[in-house]
Amino acid sequence: MDLLPRTAEEFSSAEYWERFFRRRGDKAFEWYGGYNQLCGVLHKYIKPRDQVLVVGCGNSELSEQLYDVGYRQLTNIDISETVVTHMNQRNAERRPGLTFLQADATQTSFESGSFQAALDKGTLDAMAAQEEGALARRMLGEVARVLAIGGRYVCVSLAQEHVVKMAVEHFVKEGWAVRLHCLGSQEGEESGSDSSSFALPVFVLVCTKFRQPPPFPVLEMCQGEDGPPRRVATVLELLSAVKECQTYAVLRQRLQAGTDATQSCSLTLCQATTGLPRYTLTVQDSPPAAKLPRNNHFAIFIVPQGRETDWQFGSAEGRGQLASSAGFRRLVVVAMHRDQTYQDMQAVQSELSPMVMDLAPPGMPANQQVPFLSVGGQLGWREVVSRGVSALSGEYSVEDVRGEDGQLYRRLVFMDNAGLVQSESLLRTQAAASSSRKKNKKKKSNPAPPPVPGGPTTPSVDRGFLCCAHHEVMVAGLSLLGIGTAEKKGLPVSVLLVGLGGGGLPQFVRDFVPDASVEVVELDPAILEVAQNWFGFQTDDRLKVTLGDGLEHINKLESQGGHFYDVIMFDVDSKDATVGMSCPPPAFVETAFLEKVRNLLTPRGVFILNLVCRNSALRESVVARVRDVFPHVLSRGIEGEINEVLLCVREASAQGEHCPFSPPALNKAAQSLQRALLGHSAPCNPQIDISALLKDLKIA
Repeated sequence: MDLLPRTAEEFSSAEYWERFFRRRGDKAFEWYGGYNQLCGVLHKYIKPRDQVLVVGCGNSELSEQLYDVGYRQLTNIDISETVVTHMNQRNAERRPGLTFLQADATQTSFESGSFQAALDKGTLDAMAAQEEGALARRMLGEVARVLAIGGRYVCVSLAQEHVVKMAVEHFVKEGWAVRLHCLGSQEGEESGSDSSSFALPVFVLVCTKFRQPPPFPVLEMCQGEDGPPRRVATVLELLSAVKECQTYAVLRQRLQAGTDATQSCSLTLCQATTGLPRYTLTVQDSPPAAKLPRNNHFAIFIVPQGRETDWQFGSAEGRGQLASSAGFRRLVVVAMHRDQTYQDMQAVQSELSPMVMDLAPPGMPANQQVPFLSVGGQLGWREVVSRGVSALSGEYSVEDVRGEDGQLYRRLVFMDNAGLVQSESLLRTQAAASSSRKKNKKKKSNPAPPPVPGGPTTPSVDRGFLCCAHHEVMVAGLSLLGIGTAEKKGLPVSVLLVGLGGGGLPQFVRDFVPDASVEVVELDPAILEVAQNWFGFQTDDRLKVTLGDGLEHINKLESQGGHFYDVIMFDVDSKDATVGMSCPPPAFVETAFLEKVRNLLTPRGVFILNLVCRNSALRESVVARVRDVFPHVLSRGIEGEINEVLLCVREASAQGEHCPFSPPALNKAAQSLQRALLGHSAPCNPQIDISALLKDLKIA
C-alpha cells in the first residue's frame, strides 16, 4: 500500500514515478485493469493496422499483450527514464518492433496527424491533479495535435468528476464526438493486479476527431463494452450518468460486506437507451439474530404498480416488517416507475435478474436459487391521466391506480417526492356506486380490468370517501363542536382550512356537515386547477377558495378584527425538507401565530392541526407551544404513518363528567356527529366511523 501516492499531486510528479518504478522492479502495475478486461473495448476502437501512441505507458503489460495479438505499430512514451529503459530491455528480443521512448506527453516531437489512436490508461487522471488541471489540458492539446482526422483518444479512467468534465469540455469545444463506456468495478481479477485497491468502476473515454465540427455536441454513454449508446444533450447529463454508475459500484461493494438491518439503501435502475428511471431497488437485511430457514439467503420482492407508496413498501418500518415476514437474510424490494411499460411478471424478472445478483448478501452459495416474490403474482395497474408543472410545487402527476381491495383510486403525486401521495380519492362507477366501501374491512379480490376512459364506466370521484386517515380524524374532531346535538342543531358552522390538496377534505365538510361553510386558503393556483379538473372539487356559496399565503391571510384577518371561525384547520405541507417537520411549515406553529389563530376562533371554536414531524425533540417543542396557547389539546396518531392530528379547544371547561374530553362526552358527541353526517342531501353516503376515530384520543 505504501507504493501508492500519498497526495493527489504526486500522481503527476516525474520524481514520484521514478521512485515508484525503481521500488516496484519487474512487477507489472496494471492500474485500472488489465488486457482481459479492456480488450473488448480497445479492439472496438483501435485497429491492428493503426499507428498508436501509448501515453504514460509505465511498466504495464498492456502494450505487450496488444503486440502479441497483432498490434505492431505501438509507440510507448513515459516520463520515467527508469521504466523506459526497463521496458526496452524486457522486450528487445521477444518484441523487437515494440518501441518505448522517454518523452513528456505535454510536448512531444511527433508530427501533427501522425497517429490514428492515442491510448491512455490512467495518465490523464494522474496529470489532472497538478496546476488545477493545466498540465492535463496541455497533454490533451498535444494528443489532439498528433492525432489524424478520424483518430481516437482512448482513455481508461476512474472518471472523477473534475477529470471527466475537463476532458469532455475540452474535446466538445474542439468539435469532437465523445463516448463513455462504463466497464464496471475492478475486483483484482488479473493475476498480480493492484486494481482491487479501487472501489469505483473503470470507464473508457473515447473521443473522435472530426474534420468538421458537428452542429451540436455528440455525447454518448454506454454500459459495458457492447452496451447501446445513449445520447445525452449536455456535459452535465453525461457527468450525472457517470455518477450513477459510481454510486452503484460503491453500493455494491458496501452490500458485499453486509449492511445494518436498521438501515436500508436504495438505487435506481434506468433504461440504457433513454436514461429514464425504470426500477427503484431498496435493500433490506434481516437482523443478524433473526432465526431464518437455512437456505433463505436472498429474495426479490416486486411491488405492484401503484402500491409503492403503501406503508409496507414505501416506509423503512414497513419494509423491515416485510423482510422479517418473508424470512430471508436479504430482501430487495423493487418498485416500478410511472411512465414505463411492463409486459408481465416474467419479463420483469428476466430484466432484473442480471442486475439484482450483484446485490446478493456476502457468503451466499454460488448456485443458490433466488426467488422472486410478489402480491398474487400481479404487476398491478397504473394510468397517468395528467401531468403538469407548478411554479411553486414543481412537476406533478395525477394518476389512477388499483388498490389492494380491487377499487380504483386517483392520486396526486409531486415528482420531487414521488414516494408520497399528496392527495387521494376513491373512484366509483355507476355499477359500483351502491357497493359497500368500508375502508377498514377491505377484502382481497381479483382486480377487474381498468375502465376505458370516456366509456360508459368512466369513473367519478366518490366525495363521501376520505382516503387519507388523517382527514378522517380531522372530520371526527368536528364532534367537539357538538354538531347534531339538540342544543346545537341548526347553528351554522364556519371552517377555515389552510391547504387544499385534491380538495377532498373541504368538499366532504361542505357536502356532509349540516350548515357548514368552508373557506380554503391555497398558495398554489395550479393545485386549485388540479383539484377542480381531476378530483371533483366544486366551489359555491358554501365552499370558497382564497389564493394566497396562509400565514399572511391569517395575519390579515386577525389584524382587521371581526372575523371568527368555529373551526380552523391546518393541512399544509412544508417545502423545507431539512427541518424534520414536513407538515406544517415551522412558522405556522410559532407561539405568536398560534395566538392569532386562537383569536380568530369563536368561544366554542376548535383548532385542528395535521402534524408530521420525524424529529422527536422538535415534535415535543411544537406540542408544548400548542398547549401553551390552547387549554385542552388531544392527540390522535395515525397507524402506520408519522401523522398525528392535534385537536385543540379554545376555551377551558370544567373537569369531570361534562369535560368535552371525557369518554362519555366524546362518545355522545361522536354519535351526534355521525347522525348529522348521514342526514345530508349529497348524492352518496359518507363512509366514516366517528366513534372508532375518537376511541384512541390521548391528552397531548
